[in-house]
Parts: sequence; structure tokens; C-alpha cells
Amino acid sequence: MACVIEVNQLTKRYGGATAVKDLTFTVDPGQVTGFLGPNGAGKSTTLRMILGLHEPTGGSVTVEGRPFAARPRGLRHVGSLLDAQEVHGGRSAVAHLSALARSNRIPRRRVDEVLERVGLAEVARRRIGGFSLGMKQRLGIASALLGDAPVLLFDEPLNGLDPEGVRWVRELFRGLAAEGRTVFVSSHLMSEMEHTADQLIVIGRGELIAAESLEEFSARGTRQSVEVRTPAVGVLRDLLTAEGAAVHTEGELLTVIGLGVARIGEIAQAHGVPLHHLSARSASLEDAFMELTADSVQYLAGESR
Repeated sequence: MACVIEVNQLTKRYGGATAVKDLTFTVDPGQVTGFLGPNGAGKSTTLRMILGLHEPTGGSVTVEGRPFAARPRGLRHVGSLLDAQEVHGGRSAVAHLSALARSNRIPRRRVDEVLERVGLAEVARRRIGGFSLGMKQRLGIASALLGDAPVLLFDEPLNGLDPEGVRWVRELFRGLAAEGRTVFVSSHLMSEMEHTADQLIVIGRGELIAAESLEEFSARGTRQSVEVRTPAVGVLRDLLTAEGAAVHTEGELLTVIGLGVARIGEIAQAHGVPLHHLSARSASLEDAFMELTADSVQYLAGESR
């Protein structure tokens, strides 16, 4: 049977709150599938239900035709990285991976192989507590690769990585997919998904928005966006939002949908906001994402998921 993840009417409620509602989608092998959604959309909850860590309120999810929790040696079937910080800081990298290998009956040689592959061989005997976030991300990826599993799940694997690390992860994921594996990646970095993903699963407020190719999803964006660079990010963001625009911020850069270059310039001038850059740009995955998920945003910029 192909290594397919099948989600069928998956629902998860916590008291009176619904985190995931009637989700149905399939993740196929041989490609990188990006898992996108605004903060609080239910991405992490969905991944945890796929891995059997959370029990669904309704619906079902299977990997290779069976619930993942029914597999006794899980790392041989699904490798995953959910939170790189959830690891014992007093252990060394080699001790951490060796324990996982023993519990899943994975040959000890795989520990050295994956440490070499993720670039941690030279620090293998250092305590994890002294690792940077980027190093912990690499260790988490090593844990996911340990069982040589046909299905791989990653939740925000790029956090803390430098540009070289981001490029390495991009090439790693595409290489794993080329081997015929199922690669499912949750990320908020639209620029990286644009370079990495073949297919997209997009959710908002726990419900499915789209399940299609990256090209098809990007083409659904209809509104032009504008790039603005200013040292007064918060002030300008609030002014543009009050005018009805959708605004995404990253450092001093704002991406604005719903207002044109001229109107943004007028607003900035009227309120004495300095602009270092102002230009329209062609449609992108980020543009389509902002437009199509605008009604699903639950939290303001700056809040964690």
C-alpha cells in the first residue's frame, strides 16, 4: 500500500471550542505537501491527531491504511518533528537518539548516520541544553529520519535556522520526496513553501480552505499587493488596517493587500510616517494566502500560535 496519509472528517473539540472541524484531505507520497494556515488554525492539533497524540472527537486519520497508534515501532513508519524544544537538555545528542533507536529496534549505526546527515556529528556528545535553537531543530530532524520511515511530518522545522540551514532543509525535503516518501510540512514561511512545496493543504479556523497544487492556489489570489518598508511599522500597520487593508509584517517590511501604492503613500504622508520603500509587486503564494485566509485570522501579528 502506498504511504498515504488519509484524513476523513477529522474533528477535535476542547470543551466548547472547536480546534478542528470536519477536515478531509489526503497527503500523497513522492512530493512535498505544505500545511498552511493562520495562527490558531489547528495545524499542530491536526498533526498530533495524525500521530495519535490527541484523540479525535470525530472522524478518522490513517497512515498506510491504519491508525498510527496501532503501530508498535512507530519511528519505522512515521518520522516526526513537532517541537524541537521538547527534549531532555541533560542528555547528549547521541544518547537521545540511541534511546529512540533502542525503543524502536533501530540499528545503532543509524544514530551516527543521521547525526552526520544533519551536521551534528562533531557535537554529538555535547549536552542538548547547550544547543542553539537551530541545532535543536537539526536534532529533531535527525530524530525524524532515524527510522528511515516512508512518511515524515514536520511542524515549523525552519524556526531558528540560519539561511544556510534553511536552504539545506529545503533540499533535504525535496530529496526525501524524490525518494518516494510522503513529506508533510507545516510552516508559516510562505517564501520557503513557495520554493519547497508541490502541493498545499490550507486550513483556517480548523476548516479546510484548499487542497491543491501550489500553482493552483497561488493563481486564486486576485488582489495586487504592495511592499512597504518603514521604521514605523506598528503605526503604519494600524493606519492601513483601519482603511480595510490586510497587512503582514516582517521586520520593517509590510506586505499590504487591499490598498494601492498611491493611497498608501497618501496615508503615510498625512500622518508623517517615513517610507524607505513603496512598490507594487506581482502575485505570490503569500498574496494568495493572505487574501484567501483573511476571514480565518484569529490572532493579531506578534501573538504566538
